[in-house]
Amino acid sequence: MERFTYDALPGRVVFGPGSSRTELAPELARIGAGRVLLLASGSGVGPAHERIGDVPVVAEFTEVREHVPVPVAERARALAAEVRADALLAFGGGSAVGTAKAVALTTGLPILCVPTTYAGSEVTPVWGMTEHGRKTTGRDGRVLPRTIVYDPELTVGLPVRISSASGLNAMAHCVEAFWAPRANPVSSALAEDGVRALAAGLPRIAANPADLPARGDALHGAYLAGASLAGAGAGLHHAICHALGGAYDLPHALTHATVLPHVVAALLPSAPEALRRMSRALGSDDPAGALRDLAARLGIPAGLHELGMTEEQIEPVARTLDGHVPGSPLDRTALRALLHDAWAGTTTKESQ
Repeated sequence: MERFTYDALPGRVVFGPGSSRTELAPELARIGAGRVLLLASGSGVGPAHERIGDVPVVAEFTEVREHVPVPVAERARALAAEVRADALLAFGGGSAVGTAKAVALTTGLPILCVPTTYAGSEVTPVWGMTEHGRKTTGRDGRVLPRTIVYDPELTVGLPVRISSASGLNAMAHCVEAFWAPRANPVSSALAEDGVRALAAGLPRIAANPADLPARGDALHGAYLAGASLAGAGAGLHHAICHALGGAYDLPHALTHATVLPHVVAALLPSAPEALRRMSRALGSDDPAGALRDLAARLGIPAGLHELGMTEEQIEPVARTLDGHVPGSPLDRTALRALLHDAWAGTTTKESQ
């Protein structure tokens, strides 16, 4: 019988079509919010205002950016202090959530999230910020959102390409949870169900972007992805993507989606339990191949070169990662082979 420790994280989830129209004000009142700072992208402010109704918003911060540059975090913190905000409303994707987390990290203000993508970061106590070409991450209970309002209606307008990249980013959270440092049977069960929900929902979204049940499946999968990652922690996949994002400002979700099949192909041989669970969830004895096929069907780049990364940029990332990924079964040579495959869009067998 396996021995393990699982820390169940606090958090309230409100899920359902139309929930963002009816539940924001009562949920913010439930946490005692009277002066709310809204954090959203410039394009996200309009949809937010259509939903917030009687929410007591005292200011808006719209400078959210991927990877949360430190200067952006500092400006958001300054605005929160200036308007004496007592709660943060993150409305949008991972960039809005990440910026709210950066504010909560130093202020302790409670966060309510309304996700409009499948990022999954709204479920985790993990924060990340970028400075001088390096992304730093950490884990702190202050940044864990207090409440999440999931409304599948908000994702219907998300373009298929962004939906696909965001959904495979969430899939990467699930997969990582199988072999992350704190992997355990509970987080693995959540991850397996998350893989299954995302694999079922994403192709249907690509076929019909207005398919609300498919959007619901993907959003459900994103929640499970975040919950599994929160319980298990992050490993090699996230280390690679954070290094790439910090150094070269590559698009966050597309980077995760592109790298995912290559990490799976490299790590599955040493992870029989992950192989069993992923095979079951994906309905395939070749999970890496199934993920490559799914990514190709969804229009995800096969290699990082399609995102603008050059071959010369592989080695600096490899040096950044050397010796800094606890528990990784890959030696230096295997890590470089993985990075080259992810850049070229090949598998090791094809590149030999």
